[in-house]
Amino acid sequence: MILADKIVENRKKCGWSQEELADKLGVSRQSVSKWESAQAVPDMKKIVQMSKVFGVSTDYLLRDDIETASESDITPIDSGLEESVRSVSLEEANEFLEHNERAAVSISTGVMMCILSPVLLLILGGLAAAQRISVGEEEAYMIGVAALLLIVASAVAIFIIFGLKGQRFDYLEKQNIDTDYGVSGMVKERKSNYAGAHARLLVPGIVLCIISSVPLFILVAIRSTMSNLIDSLGVALILILIAIGVKMIVLTSIRQGGFDKLLEEGDYTRLNKKAGVWDGIYWAIATAIYLGWSFITMDWEMTWIVWPIAGVVFAAYKEVMRMIVRSKNA
Repeated sequence: MILADKIVENRKKCGWSQEELADKLGVSRQSVSKWESAQAVPDMKKIVQMSKVFGVSTDYLLRDDIETASESDITPIDSGLEESVRSVSLEEANEFLEHNERAAVSISTGVMMCILSPVLLLILGGLAAAQRISVGEEEAYMIGVAALLLIVASAVAIFIIFGLKGQRFDYLEKQNIDTDYGVSGMVKERKSNYAGAHARLLVPGIVLCIISSVPLFILVAIRSTMSNLIDSLGVALILILIAIGVKMIVLTSIRQGGFDKLLEEGDYTRLNKKAGVWDGIYWAIATAIYLGWSFITMDWEMTWIVWPIAGVVFAAYKEVMRMIVRSKNA
C-alpha cells in the first residue's frame, strides 16, 4: 500500500475530513488532497507529524511493503468512530454515481413541482376575482386545488420511487466505508471536474431565491384597479423564480453530495454520519409543518418560508448533534 492510500485510510479511521486533517498538520486542504491522490508527497516533517496524529510509526507510512500497522506500532486513538467498515468497489461506486445523477434530476424536479403547485390556483383565483375569465371564483378555486393536488401527488411519487431505488446505497450515509483501490482517485477527479458546474448552478440558484420578491414590488408599484390580479400574478411569479432557484440548488447539492458520500467528506464524514441519525425525522417534521400549514390556511404565497427557516435551524441542529457526539466520545 502506497503512502497516499495510507493517508486516506487512516484519516477515515479517525473520522476526519481533509480540512480537519489539514488543520491538525498546519497545511491547506489542497495539500492533503494532493497527497491522497499521489500528486505530491509530504516532506519528512509532515510525515513525522502524521505518524503522531494517526498514532502509527513513520516506518509504516513510508514503506509500501507494510500493508497494515502492527499493534505495537499503533497508539490507540479513541475517536469513538471505529466501527464496522463497509468496502465499496469501483463498480459499486460507478453504479451509485449513475443513480445519484438520475436522482438529482428527478428529485430536484419534484421539489420544483411542489413549489409550483399553487401557481395555477393563484392565477385562476386572480383572474376570476378580476372578472377576466368566465369561470366564477369558486370554480376557479376548485380547478386550482385539483391541479395542486395532482402536482404534489406526482412529486411525492417521484420521491418514493427514487427513495426505493436508492435504498441499496443507504449504507453510504450510515456506515463507515473503505473504498477499493482506484475509487478515491476516480471520485476526486469527477468532483474536481464538476466544481465549475456546481458554482454555476449554486450561485444563480441562491440569487434567484433572494431576488424573487423584486417582481412583486414592481407590480405593486404599478398596480391599477385590478389589484387582486396584480397581487396573484406577483405571488405566482415569486413562486416560479423560487422554484427555478431551488431546483438548481437541490440538483447541484445532490450531485455534490454523491461525491462527498464516497469520499466521506463534507456532510458525510464519519463524525457527521453519527450526528445525522435524526436528520430524516427533522425533515419529515419540516415537511409536515409545511403541508399542514399550507392546506389548513391555503396561504401558499407565505408557507414557502418554512423551507429557508428550516434550513437555517438545520445548520444549528447539526452543530448541536456534532457537539453531543464529540462529548460522548471524549
